[in-house]
Amino acid sequence: MQPPLTLKISEIFFSAEGEGGRQGQPTIFLRLSGCNLRCDFCDTSYAWEEGREIELEVILSKIVGIKNKCQANWVSITGGEPLLQDIKPLVEKLRRAGFKIQIETNGTKPITFKVDWLTVSPKPPDFYTTTSCRQQATEVKLVVTRNLSLAQIETVRRKFPTRAPLWLQPQSNEDWSYRRAWHLFEQAARGGLKNIRLGCQLHKIYGLR
Repeated sequence: MQPPLTLKISEIFFSAEGEGGRQGQPTIFLRLSGCNLRCDFCDTSYAWEEGREIELEVILSKIVGIKNKCQANWVSITGGEPLLQDIKPLVEKLRRAGFKIQIETNGTKPITFKVDWLTVSPKPPDFYTTTSCRQQATEVKLVVTRNLSLAQIETVRRKFPTRAPLWLQPQSNEDWSYRRAWHLFEQAARGGLKNIRLGCQLHKIYGLR
């Protein structure tokens, strides 16, 4: 008899989606442990190592329990880097239970199944992403670090379908990053880049998780 399937989970909680095109929507967050990049600007570095193995049925039960209290139909699977683990069986269980699924990924690992919303956040220095992530991306998110340049934004924009908006996302809600995001946004707009958007971190503005 095979042991039950598990995933290494950092945390499960209810909040509002704070970034991108789903901003402000009630969402249940499933944060997986482990990351293959470990960026120095990461604001969830605790998820690189912390976490525990939890059976899929227990994860599903916890998520359903939160939904019954909060009426949230969206589950955002994030990390760390969620595609380091085999999340397809859990995604299938969640979809059968009536949930809509968002995945937020750095894009360095292929995605072999469909979800309702795929946020791809390429990371420096090379901003590498797999073909499957680029093809399926609903939206693209670039963290506005001190070193992010217009040339890098242009390169990433060319790699993804124009239909997927590219969000300039401030780093850790820092004032300097908001100012730099606006400066880059203005340059991109004047340069004719298509579907570039200016983001914020709504959850941090409201003081949420």
